[in-house]
Amino acid sequence: MVDQPLDGVYPEHWEADVVLRDGGTAHLRPIHPADADAVQAFHVGQSQKSIYMRFFAFKSKLSAKELKRFTEVDYKDRVALVITIGGDIIGIGRYDRLQDPAEAEVAFNIADAHQGRGIGSILLEHLAAAARENGIRKFSAEVLPENRKMLMVFSDAGYDVKRHFDDGVVSLEFNIDPTDKSRAVMESREHRAEARSIQELLAPSSVAVIGASRTWGTVGYQLLEHIIEGGFTGPVYAINPEALELAGMLSFAKLSDVPGPVKLAIIAVPHDEVPKVVQECGEAGVKGIVVATAGYADDGERGLARQRDLVRQARANGMRVIGPASLGIVNTNPAVSLNASMAPSLARRGGLGLFSQSAAIGVALYAASSRRRVGLSTFLSAGNRADVSGNDMMQFWEDDPDTTAVGLYLESIGNPRKFSRLARRLARTKPVIVAKSDAMGLNLPPGHAVRTTQAPTEALDAMMRQAGVIRVETIEQLMDVAQIVSSQPLPQGPGVAVFSNSSALGKVVADSAAAAGLGVERVVADVDLDTGMSRALPALRRSLQETLTIESVHAVVVALLPARGLTVEKIGAVLAECSAAAGKPVVAAFTGILDPSIYVEGMVGAPAGNAAAGEAAAGGDAATEPAPGVPCYSNPGAAVAALAAVVRYAQWVVRDQGLFVEPDGCDPEAAHEDLEELLRPVGGEQLVRLEPAAAAKLLGRYGIRVLPSEGFEDEDQAVAAADRLGWPVALKTTDPALRHRLDLGGVRLDIQDADSLRRNIVQMRRSLQRYGSPSLEVQSMAPVGQACTFRAIEDPLLGPVVSFGLAGDAVNLLDDWAHRVPPLSGSDVHDFIRAPRASRKLFGYQGLPAVDVAALEDLAARLTRLKDNHPEIALVEFNPVLAGPDGAVILAADVRIANAAQRTDTARRAMRS
Repeated sequence: MVDQPLDGVYPEHWEADVVLRDGGTAHLRPIHPADADAVQAFHVGQSQKSIYMRFFAFKSKLSAKELKRFTEVDYKDRVALVITIGGDIIGIGRYDRLQDPAEAEVAFNIADAHQGRGIGSILLEHLAAAARENGIRKFSAEVLPENRKMLMVFSDAGYDVKRHFDDGVVSLEFNIDPTDKSRAVMESREHRAEARSIQELLAPSSVAVIGASRTWGTVGYQLLEHIIEGGFTGPVYAINPEALELAGMLSFAKLSDVPGPVKLAIIAVPHDEVPKVVQECGEAGVKGIVVATAGYADDGERGLARQRDLVRQARANGMRVIGPASLGIVNTNPAVSLNASMAPSLARRGGLGLFSQSAAIGVALYAASSRRRVGLSTFLSAGNRADVSGNDMMQFWEDDPDTTAVGLYLESIGNPRKFSRLARRLARTKPVIVAKSDAMGLNLPPGHAVRTTQAPTEALDAMMRQAGVIRVETIEQLMDVAQIVSSQPLPQGPGVAVFSNSSALGKVVADSAAAAGLGVERVVADVDLDTGMSRALPALRRSLQETLTIESVHAVVVALLPARGLTVEKIGAVLAECSAAAGKPVVAAFTGILDPSIYVEGMVGAPAGNAAAGEAAAGGDAATEPAPGVPCYSNPGAAVAALAAVVRYAQWVVRDQGLFVEPDGCDPEAAHEDLEELLRPVGGEQLVRLEPAAAAKLLGRYGIRVLPSEGFEDEDQAVAAADRLGWPVALKTTDPALRHRLDLGGVRLDIQDADSLRRNIVQMRRSLQRYGSPSLEVQSMAPVGQACTFRAIEDPLLGPVVSFGLAGDAVNLLDDWAHRVPPLSGSDVHDFIRAPRASRKLFGYQGLPAVDVAALEDLAARLTRLKDNHPEIALVEFNPVLAGPDGAVILAADVRIANAAQRTDTARRAMRS
């Protein structure tokens, strides 16, 4: 078995850890000559039937010549990939280029014991990616008709497979360029596998605590105690070689001594003992590990190396890793009842799923949910997030019937492109709340492959808005929103009514609601709570019920000052009753309450007067089913801000997002061929700025036309160029800093004839001498319009990022850009053009006519598709684009290309490294 690649030959970037269909993990890599013995062992271990299916004949052993051919490949014309678990090969896929250099024959061989785990489809995805990298565009294969499993691998992959039967063999061929269907198939398989892997972690049939201790206060002691006291429904095993009995039950010296299978291992041993423990877990068939141990990424370079080794070792043995330095995991489902965390008691059951990274943030997030009495479905603290991430949790939550809303506190995003895809899909059915401080970068957490972003920080926020994410700044804001989405129906519009027992407070709240984008439909500022409980509460109920029947009122904000004889609990019960009856959200703010953690936040989970409240406090069964409540806050500003965020999300949900834009007249295949030809002379190792003709040809493949221009050396050439382009013309310098600057003499417009052009050339050259006499060009005049600018880049983390703004001071001085991350839906494109603050100038401004916004949207859609399809394009800039009443014209295009970047979300499944 090979450990070290061949320098300069072995394509290391093809290596990947992968999640299999059943949630297990494996390692995929190119084959190596040192794998000969392992390949022979793999072959000998196969059944006669499997060998016949692969070779169309039985071979008891592979000959030395065959082993040499199978393991010695050039990674270009002949490629083979292997999938391993615990060092053993469980699957092999290969291709051999045919006489047609764009076609290769592909074949697979999957170990009998591992068939049905989706290995063939994973190998096909990775082989196709390697083949495309080597210029291959088509796969063919020959399969025996009785080999139904392999035929299904091809037919279910999403490609357009052509097949015919000849001489007892089924011959297949298909184009391997990714299609919408093949991507959808890949994403669906990825979703099922990753959701299954998290399900195995959060709902294990058995748990072992390795490093369990009888010393009170230690991590091992608390984890074991909390699992037992939380009522975990499966077997719990304590592993400690120095203790015979722990927590009133028999302890085992090592994992192999445990009489039954262990699915989840909680590891709380010193970091130098972790590798041995992980190896034992792999040998015992453990599905996942929660590593509470610290001393990894938090311990400098030594710790980083330990963390990488930990993840590599666990994945290679088929296990997922939560942590290291994890606070633990929680699952409140009564069928599981797992509190494998440092929290002293199992959380109240509810519909909110929570994810955090560092243990400190996890403690704060868990405590905030407990203080607010917001019930949880599941909770996971990823610690250093070496493996299991927020993306994995979103895959799980999408299918989890116990989860109705999710909250994530993110300190970094390792794969924003995948995050955007998953969040957009999840947010269609369940609110996604993300707390992310402005100081947070896009870089991966310590211990991961280093990739830094070049995109503006606003691009990440724009990506979240596209995906329907409810973006907040702090843990408290996350809980402010969670109180609403976990206990209330979504508002059906922005109209709100404000109730208060103070006219001044009511006006302040109404103004705050209007400023937050809510429509204030009614203000009831004469609520009288000083008439006693028997009169005040019925009056409040009647008034609130009447208001909630108004069609234009979609939610109510109740802001009250303390009143004599009435408790917050009594008022909250009335509010909850009215909200439930009307099916509209009601939020309340009780200003002046001394201890809101008891009286205010408690209203969400168990308002006074509900029998469930007492049972919950006593630990009864009702604690697993939170009573209906009303979200309560200690100040009205927090209530209004949270409600406004939920309203925006509700509007996003019901809005027709449209399909991902597919403009007519685009030819991605021709553009790909153009790029290959342009990059071939330089090998793609450096950034290349395309000449105008090459840029125009490439852009033309996507229906993007640049107004032609021509450079010249003397006046006669300029006049001849103007004759070809058509009069009148513009004269401009090619200097990037001056070509748009009329005020600096870099542009002269509306030149009508040859004599005028000659005079302007002389004058311009004289005025530009102070700038080094840059070269000049002529261009036919475009219709008058509003100058705009488009930009698209390939970011190492986000992938393609497109930006739009109004040219000039708006973008140069005020940084008034709109940013989006492809792919874009029709709604995304619509919002994109209208997002800059200066965009109002496009719709008629100070007497100017409105521009053809549809033409700008069409250009944005084409640029987006171009950039999304071709990572080789490092930069595209259109500046300026003149948008007029009857179209938009690109006056200048800057296109730069380089070697294709390895995007974080591609057409092959791979775990983050």
